[in-house]
Amino acid sequence: MKKLVKEYALLTLGTILMVMGIYFFKFPNHFSTGGVSGISVILARYFPSITPGDFVMVINVALLGVAFAVFGKGFGDKTVYVSLLMSGLTWVLERVLPLSAPMTTQPLLELIFAVSLPAVGSAILFNLDASSGGTDIVAMILRKYTSLDIGKALMCSDMVITLMACVAFGMETGLFSILGLVMKSLLVDMVLENVRTHKYFHIITTKPEEIEHYITQTLRRGATELHGEGAYTHEGRTVLMTVMSRHEAIMLRKYVRQVDPQAFVLIMNTGEIIGKGFRGIS
Repeated sequence: MKKLVKEYALLTLGTILMVMGIYFFKFPNHFSTGGVSGISVILARYFPSITPGDFVMVINVALLGVAFAVFGKGFGDKTVYVSLLMSGLTWVLERVLPLSAPMTTQPLLELIFAVSLPAVGSAILFNLDASSGGTDIVAMILRKYTSLDIGKALMCSDMVITLMACVAFGMETGLFSILGLVMKSLLVDMVLENVRTHKYFHIITTKPEEIEHYITQTLRRGATELHGEGAYTHEGRTVLMTVMSRHEAIMLRKYVRQVDPQAFVLIMNTGEIIGKGFRGIS
């Protein structure tokens, strides 16, 4: 239950970040960088009596209905939660905090926030094996019934939606949208890589018991013990392998230095850990 609550708290945080970037910065400036929010911005231009938030709600609910028809009850609970939460928050914000114009007179500054907040939110969702639904649902359906390269198909669809902004709102807004699409592609990967980064340790030591006790009892992590031999001295050595978060890595490094100043420690970054205490095998 504790793990589930933490997971859904992170899903909620990621969704709120996405909604903040979309509602406060993307909608008022008419930035269209693909996806359901991008389509909604353009549709609202031609149907002014309907708000972008209403379009987001209608499109997301419709796509969820299609997803359940295609995949049945096995469709992801997390994606359903995020999609409905994002649609609901956007709809509520339009009625509680209506915006008639951008918050500043600096479109480039607003573009940075319009892209970076959803990028961080998307990275949090991807790290939890969730998504905001929308065009991701279309990609899942295409993956099931065709042999298309889904990544390229999504990129092409986002580019078409972005180019439509040039027609709907003029070249200036269109060029900002194209720049935003490029930034979004780079930022999501960058943030996701940093979120998933852990420290992988190889510790060659003559005092393995103390270090193992610290790892297992204080840091509550696991470790693997290997036995080796020095190539020059031919003396026996113990090699400990373990993986830590960044904060834990700092603590372990200080402890090893204190207990065994002669220890040889290799620390590497690793971005994908599968196993107990990290990510399950999917």
